[in-house]
Amino acid sequence: MVLGWAPAATAAQDQPVLLVWLPSGTTVAELAEAGFSPGVMSAGLGTVPAEQTYLDVGQGNRVFDSLYDSPLPELRGNRARWWREVVERAETAPADVVPGLLSSTLAAAGVPSRLFAVERASLSRLPQGGSRRLVIAIARPTGETDAPLPIGISGAGFDGNLTSGSTRMDGYVLSTDVAPTILDDLGIEVPAAMTGQPIRAEGAIDPAAIEALGARMEVISARRGPVVGLNIVVWLAVLVLIVLFSRGRLARPAVRLAGLAIVYLPLVLLLGAALEPGETTERILVLLLAPFLAGLTLLLLPGYRALTVASAATVLAYAIDVIAGSPLTSLSLLGPNPGLGVRFYGIGNELEALLAVLAVAGAGAGLTAFAAGASRRTAAAAFLVLGLLAAFVFAAGRFGADVGAAIVFPVGAAVAAVAIAGRGRRPLALAVIAAPLAVLALLALVDLLSGADAHLTRSVLDAGGLGDLADVAQRRLQLSAHSFGRPVLLAFLPIVLALAVLAYLRRDRLRAWLQGVPAMRAGLLGALAATVVGTLANDSGALLLEIGAAYLLVFIGFAWTESAANSAESNAADEKLHLRAPCV
Repeated sequence: MVLGWAPAATAAQDQPVLLVWLPSGTTVAELAEAGFSPGVMSAGLGTVPAEQTYLDVGQGNRVFDSLYDSPLPELRGNRARWWREVVERAETAPADVVPGLLSSTLAAAGVPSRLFAVERASLSRLPQGGSRRLVIAIARPTGETDAPLPIGISGAGFDGNLTSGSTRMDGYVLSTDVAPTILDDLGIEVPAAMTGQPIRAEGAIDPAAIEALGARMEVISARRGPVVGLNIVVWLAVLVLIVLFSRGRLARPAVRLAGLAIVYLPLVLLLGAALEPGETTERILVLLLAPFLAGLTLLLLPGYRALTVASAATVLAYAIDVIAGSPLTSLSLLGPNPGLGVRFYGIGNELEALLAVLAVAGAGAGLTAFAAGASRRTAAAAFLVLGLLAAFVFAAGRFGADVGAAIVFPVGAAVAAVAIAGRGRRPLALAVIAAPLAVLALLALVDLLSGADAHLTRSVLDAGGLGDLADVAQRRLQLSAHSFGRPVLLAFLPIVLALAVLAYLRRDRLRAWLQGVPAMRAGLLGALAATVVGTLANDSGALLLEIGAAYLLVFIGFAWTESAANSAESNAADEKLHLRAPCV
């Protein structure tokens, strides 16, 4: 009843397709030993009740629980009444969620009941069929964790680890991929309301690699606090102690070191994804390696050159990885967090927020350090070219697959270009509006021609009309609003607000720090615009705001150290000239 299955009518195969729910303790290795192509399956968007997983399988679509008007009703007593409540609840979601869509699609196609069955069994009691029979076996969800569920498929063409177009990850599929797989096997067109993609098998069967993947995904959320958050707190605490004990004499080098360590942080996390160490090892790796890279860079390169190299190294590392298919980005602690069940390749909102600042403000630092004599027109062109390249890499469906990146990178680049060119407010407004629209249109064309079938294509281009587009917009706005109520993010919002007010009140001092470095000033204005627009345009607005603000603070701090250094050099020169004056 949860799958909404009902008898149906014609198919090319004489043998049935079986969907089997196994005991919850079934492992990936056991499925592989039983002759299945193995994998793990996302049970839901975060931790969801077991019944929600069954519903998602049957409807081929899912949304966050927070987007429904009410919680999922408990399955007790009158099942017909429960089903009516489920259907009514689905109608409140800002998406085309149709409980029992697999059932109704099979019925509409006339598939007889003997060609599709849903059973509960153990591996030892699974019926043995011919090579043309499709058997999908999934460990039953418990609803107590968001850990992925072991899944196995046997049948013609299944000889390798499972994957799908939804995840592009070796060994990982979604609950919403099951229904399209069944329909595809039976030769039935998949309804547009199903967002999943048919599951396939690729490469060699490797249950150990799949289990390692599942284990890594399971710890990403839990490790973000101790590995990322706690280490930043430690660095800031050390910074404060250095400033206090040196009575401010070492403030400038300490701010530079801490700032560059934060810039290098995402780069070091890529290394952690490659090594997949234990939590303590990964914490120590980040704690020591990021400041070491920062110190080495400052030792070798002066001023804005150090900031440029650190920013460029981090942005390029992620660009190269997403072009290669996101093997490390997807498992980085600041990556898309595939275990949550939302995004599985390319960059997520965390990386979008920080990479936008590193790319745009980093370009300003680079122009300041390496092309100080360039004309304003040349600098404006450099901002635009770098912004468009970043948008292409991080937003195109084949690579970063992040729709928000198609907005924030062009906006940031356009604002920086207009600022360095010295244009007025009207060109600025036109640039902010036109740049992301042009890039979105270009990327949509690229996605269609390349068959990328990424988030942009499925959620926007494949929308059935203005109503579906409105659902997409409503869903993103609701999720953005919910993000401002998350306790962890809510705690930092007053700090961000206080910093914004302080920056406004001390704007004359900020201008003084950036006096004589117009490219750096333009880069910071562009990064600020990218952060603000990203906050408004994304479904995790609070997260983008806070991460973007943190990285803007790093660049402003570095600008302060450069201003202080230049001021000290100027004062020293004036004093030397004053001492020599009587001798002239």
